[in-house]
Amino acid sequence: MIPRLSRILVAGALTLAALLVPSAASAADVGTNVYNGKPASEAYPFLVYVGGCTGSLIKANWVVTADHCGTPASVRVGSTNRTSGGTVVRVTRAVRNSSIDVRLLQLASSVSYTPIRIPTTSGATGTATRIIGWGQATSPNPGGSTPVVATELDTSIVADSRCSGIFGAGEICTNNPGGAGACYGDSGGPQVRRENGVWVLIGATSRAGNNSPTCATAPSIYGDLPYIRSWINTQVGGLPA
Repeated sequence: MIPRLSRILVAGALTLAALLVPSAASAADVGTNVYNGKPASEAYPFLVYVGGCTGSLIKANWVVTADHCGTPASVRVGSTNRTSGGTVVRVTRAVRNSSIDVRLLQLASSVSYTPIRIPTTSGATGTATRIIGWGQATSPNPGGSTPVVATELDTSIVADSRCSGIFGAGEICTNNPGGAGACYGDSGGPQVRRENGVWVLIGATSRAGNNSPTCATAPSIYGDLPYIRSWINTQVGGLPA
Protein backbone atom coordinates (compact mmCIF):
# COMPACT_ATOMS: atom_id res chain seq x y z
CA MET A 1 0.00 0.00 0.00
CA ILE A 2 2.00 2.90 -1.28
CA PRO A 3 0.43 6.26 -1.86
CA ARG A 4 0.23 6.33 -5.57
CA LEU A 5 -3.10 5.89 -7.24
CA SER A 6 -3.53 6.45 -10.84
CA ARG A 7 -5.80 9.13 -11.98
CA ILE A 8 -5.81 12.77 -12.03
CA LEU A 9 -9.52 13.65 -11.91
CA VAL A 10 -12.09 14.19 -14.47
CA ALA A 11 -10.40 16.37 -17.03
CA GLY A 12 -7.10 14.93 -18.00
CA ALA A 13 -6.20 12.26 -15.53
CA LEU A 14 -5.70 9.58 -18.14
CA THR A 15 -1.96 10.02 -18.43
CA LEU A 16 -1.32 9.72 -14.71
CA ALA A 17 -3.74 6.83 -14.48
CA ALA A 18 -1.75 4.94 -17.06
CA LEU A 19 1.34 5.36 -14.92
CA LEU A 20 -0.35 3.63 -12.02
CA VAL A 21 -1.42 0.49 -13.83
CA PRO A 22 0.19 -2.62 -12.37
CA SER A 23 2.46 -4.31 -14.91
CA ALA A 24 0.41 -7.49 -14.81
CA ALA A 25 -2.84 -5.67 -15.50
CA SER A 26 -4.30 -3.81 -18.44
CA ALA A 27 -4.57 -0.05 -18.64
CA ALA A 28 -8.15 -0.30 -17.46
CA ASP A 29 -7.00 -2.05 -14.31
CA VAL A 30 -4.98 0.80 -12.92
CA GLY A 31 -4.69 0.66 -9.18
CA THR A 32 -2.53 1.03 -6.14
CA ASN A 33 -1.40 -1.13 -3.21
CA VAL A 34 -0.79 -0.22 0.38
CA TYR A 35 2.95 0.18 0.49
CA ASN A 36 4.62 -0.58 3.83
CA GLY A 37 1.24 -1.62 5.22
CA LYS A 38 0.48 -4.94 6.94
CA PRO A 39 -1.67 -7.94 5.95
CA ALA A 40 -5.39 -7.42 6.51
CA SER A 41 -6.17 -7.98 10.19
CA GLU A 42 -9.92 -8.43 9.72
CA ALA A 43 -12.25 -10.27 7.34
CA TYR A 44 -13.63 -7.06 5.76
CA PRO A 45 -16.72 -8.67 4.15
CA PHE A 46 -17.28 -5.49 2.15
CA LEU A 47 -13.89 -5.70 0.41
CA VAL A 48 -13.97 -6.32 -3.35
CA TYR A 49 -11.21 -7.29 -5.78
CA VAL A 50 -11.79 -5.37 -9.01
CA GLY A 51 -9.30 -6.86 -11.51
CA GLY A 52 -6.12 -4.95 -10.70
CA CYS A 53 -7.93 -2.48 -8.44
CA THR A 54 -9.88 -2.58 -5.19
CA GLY A 55 -13.47 -1.68 -4.36
CA SER A 56 -16.14 -1.75 -1.65
CA LEU A 57 -19.58 -3.36 -1.46
CA ILE A 58 -22.09 -0.59 -0.70
CA LYS A 59 -25.28 -2.53 -1.44
CA ALA A 60 -25.95 -6.23 -1.99
CA ASN A 61 -25.56 -5.76 -5.75
CA TRP A 62 -23.46 -2.58 -6.03
CA VAL A 63 -19.73 -1.88 -5.70
CA VAL A 64 -17.89 1.45 -5.61
CA THR A 65 -14.37 1.81 -7.01
CA ALA A 66 -12.26 4.42 -8.83
CA ASP A 67 -13.48 5.56 -12.23
CA HIS A 68 -10.04 5.14 -13.76
CA CYS A 69 -10.16 1.43 -12.95
CA GLY A 70 -12.65 0.86 -15.75
CA THR A 71 -15.32 -1.85 -15.80
CA PRO A 72 -14.20 -5.46 -15.22
CA ALA A 73 -16.18 -8.47 -16.44
CA SER A 74 -16.49 -9.73 -12.86
CA VAL A 75 -15.38 -9.00 -9.30
CA ARG A 76 -14.62 -11.07 -6.19
CA VAL A 77 -16.62 -9.98 -3.15
CA GLY A 78 -16.07 -10.78 0.51
CA SER A 79 -12.52 -12.12 0.61
CA THR A 80 -9.20 -10.53 1.51
CA ASN A 81 -7.58 -13.07 -0.85
CA ARG A 82 -7.84 -11.94 -4.46
CA THR A 83 -7.52 -15.50 -5.82
CA SER A 84 -9.87 -17.48 -3.60
CA GLY A 85 -12.81 -17.26 -1.21
CA GLY A 86 -15.73 -14.90 -1.30
CA THR A 87 -18.08 -14.83 -4.28
CA VAL A 88 -17.22 -14.05 -7.90
CA VAL A 89 -20.02 -12.08 -9.55
CA ARG A 90 -20.47 -10.75 -13.07
CA VAL A 91 -20.66 -6.97 -13.56
CA THR A 92 -23.61 -5.86 -15.69
CA ARG A 93 -23.41 -2.07 -15.66
CA ALA A 94 -21.19 0.83 -14.65
CA VAL A 95 -22.08 4.39 -13.68
CA ARG A 96 -19.43 7.12 -13.67
CA ASN A 97 -19.52 10.18 -11.44
CA SER A 98 -18.95 13.41 -13.33
CA SER A 99 -17.18 15.26 -10.50
CA ILE A 100 -14.66 12.92 -8.89
CA ASP A 101 -12.77 9.70 -9.64
CA VAL A 102 -15.57 7.30 -8.69
CA ARG A 103 -17.36 4.54 -10.59
CA LEU A 104 -20.27 2.38 -9.44
CA LEU A 105 -20.51 -1.24 -10.62
CA GLN A 106 -23.83 -3.07 -10.67
CA LEU A 107 -23.62 -6.81 -10.07
CA ALA A 108 -25.62 -9.45 -11.92
CA SER A 109 -26.92 -10.80 -8.62
CA SER A 110 -26.97 -9.84 -4.96
CA VAL A 111 -24.39 -11.29 -2.59
CA SER A 112 -24.85 -12.32 1.03
CA TYR A 113 -22.03 -10.19 2.46
CA THR A 114 -22.84 -7.15 4.57
CA PRO A 115 -22.26 -3.87 2.68
CA ILE A 116 -20.37 -1.04 4.34
CA ARG A 117 -22.32 2.12 5.13
CA ILE A 118 -21.44 5.53 3.71
CA PRO A 119 -21.90 8.18 6.45
CA THR A 120 -23.04 11.75 5.88
CA THR A 121 -19.60 13.28 6.54
CA SER A 122 -16.06 12.09 5.93
CA GLY A 123 -14.51 13.67 9.02
CA ALA A 124 -12.37 16.62 10.01
CA THR A 125 -8.62 17.04 9.59
CA GLY A 126 -6.94 14.70 12.06
CA THR A 127 -9.63 12.01 11.87
CA ALA A 128 -8.13 8.52 12.24
CA THR A 129 -8.79 6.33 9.20
CA ARG A 130 -7.67 3.05 7.65
CA ILE A 131 -6.96 2.27 4.00
CA ILE A 132 -7.20 -1.25 2.56
CA GLY A 133 -6.27 -2.71 -0.80
CA TRP A 134 -4.25 -4.98 -3.05
CA GLY A 135 -1.64 -2.38 -3.93
CA GLN A 136 2.05 -3.13 -4.21
CA ALA A 137 3.27 -3.79 -0.70
CA THR A 138 7.02 -4.15 -1.14
CA SER A 139 8.04 -1.74 -3.90
CA PRO A 140 7.06 1.94 -4.27
CA ASN A 141 7.86 1.95 -7.99
CA PRO A 142 5.80 0.82 -11.01
CA GLY A 143 6.10 -2.85 -11.94
CA GLY A 144 6.19 -4.37 -8.47
CA SER A 145 4.29 -7.53 -7.52
CA THR A 146 0.72 -7.40 -6.23
CA PRO A 147 0.02 -9.24 -2.96
CA VAL A 148 -2.46 -12.11 -2.90
CA VAL A 149 -3.80 -11.01 0.49
CA ALA A 150 -4.97 -7.42 0.90
CA THR A 151 -2.97 -5.07 3.09
CA GLU A 152 -4.05 -2.26 5.40
CA LEU A 153 -2.61 0.91 6.89
CA ASP A 154 -3.81 3.09 9.75
CA THR A 155 -3.52 6.72 8.77
CA SER A 156 -5.46 10.00 9.07
CA ILE A 157 -7.04 12.88 7.20
CA VAL A 158 -4.65 15.80 6.72
CA ALA A 159 -5.07 19.35 5.43
CA ASP A 160 -5.97 19.72 1.75
CA SER A 161 -2.95 21.98 1.36
CA ARG A 162 -0.73 18.88 1.55
CA CYS A 163 -2.23 17.40 -1.63
CA SER A 164 -1.45 19.08 -4.93
CA GLY A 165 -4.37 19.47 -7.33
CA ILE A 166 -7.00 18.28 -4.88
CA PHE A 167 -10.66 19.17 -5.41
CA GLY A 168 -11.21 20.16 -1.80
CA ALA A 169 -14.97 19.83 -1.60
CA GLY A 170 -15.09 16.36 -3.10
CA GLU A 171 -11.78 14.76 -2.18
CA ILE A 172 -9.85 13.76 0.95
CA CYS A 173 -6.13 14.29 1.52
CA THR A 174 -4.82 11.27 3.42
CA ASN A 175 -1.52 11.04 5.25
CA ASN A 176 1.48 8.84 4.38
CA PRO A 177 2.80 8.03 7.88
CA GLY A 178 6.41 6.89 7.90
CA GLY A 179 6.57 6.68 4.12
CA ALA A 180 3.67 4.23 3.89
CA GLY A 181 0.55 4.68 1.83
CA ALA A 182 -1.52 3.76 -1.21
CA CYS A 183 0.26 2.28 -4.22
CA TYR A 184 -0.34 0.61 -7.58
CA GLY A 185 -3.28 -1.77 -7.11
CA ASP A 186 -4.99 0.14 -4.28
CA SER A 187 -6.99 2.34 -6.64
CA GLY A 188 -10.68 2.41 -5.79
CA GLY A 189 -10.03 0.80 -2.43
CA PRO A 190 -11.74 1.81 0.80
CA GLN A 191 -10.75 4.51 3.23
CA VAL A 192 -12.72 3.80 6.38
CA ARG A 193 -13.16 5.28 9.83
CA ARG A 194 -14.89 4.12 13.00
CA GLU A 195 -18.38 5.32 13.84
CA ASN A 196 -20.11 3.87 16.91
CA GLY A 197 -17.62 1.03 16.90
CA VAL A 198 -18.08 -0.08 13.29
CA TRP A 199 -16.29 0.76 10.05
CA VAL A 200 -17.95 3.24 7.72
CA LEU A 201 -16.77 4.09 4.22
CA ILE A 202 -15.57 7.63 3.54
CA GLY A 203 -13.22 7.38 0.58
CA ALA A 204 -12.15 5.58 -2.59
CA THR A 205 -8.45 5.64 -3.47
CA SER A 206 -7.74 7.94 -6.42
CA ARG A 207 -4.15 9.14 -6.85
CA ALA A 208 -0.97 10.47 -5.30
CA GLY A 209 -1.02 13.95 -3.82
CA ASN A 210 2.23 15.02 -5.46
CA ASN A 211 1.92 13.57 -9.01
CA SER A 212 4.91 11.31 -8.37
CA PRO A 213 5.12 7.80 -9.88
CA THR A 214 6.80 6.65 -6.66
CA CYS A 215 4.30 5.55 -4.02
CA ALA A 216 4.01 6.99 -0.53
CA THR A 217 6.28 9.95 -1.05
CA ALA A 218 3.41 12.28 -0.11
CA PRO A 219 -0.19 12.06 1.11
CA SER A 220 -2.73 10.47 -1.26
CA ILE A 221 -6.03 11.73 -2.63
CA TYR A 222 -9.30 9.86 -2.10
CA GLY A 223 -12.74 10.47 -3.57
CA ASP A 224 -14.99 11.77 -0.77
CA LEU A 225 -17.97 9.40 -0.85
CA PRO A 226 -20.13 11.26 1.71
CA TYR A 227 -19.79 14.28 -0.61
CA ILE A 228 -21.60 12.36 -3.38
CA ARG A 229 -23.75 10.20 -1.10
CA SER A 230 -27.05 11.55 -2.43
CA TRP A 231 -25.93 10.84 -6.00
CA ILE A 232 -24.90 7.30 -5.07
CA ASN A 233 -28.20 6.78 -3.26
CA THR A 234 -30.10 7.72 -6.41
CA GLN A 235 -28.00 5.58 -8.75
CA VAL A 236 -28.30 2.39 -6.70
CA GLY A 237 -31.98 2.82 -5.86
CA GLY A 238 -31.41 3.54 -2.19
CA LEU A 239 -28.46 2.78 0.07
CA PRO A 240 -28.84 0.48 3.09
CA ALA A 241 -29.78 2.35 6.27
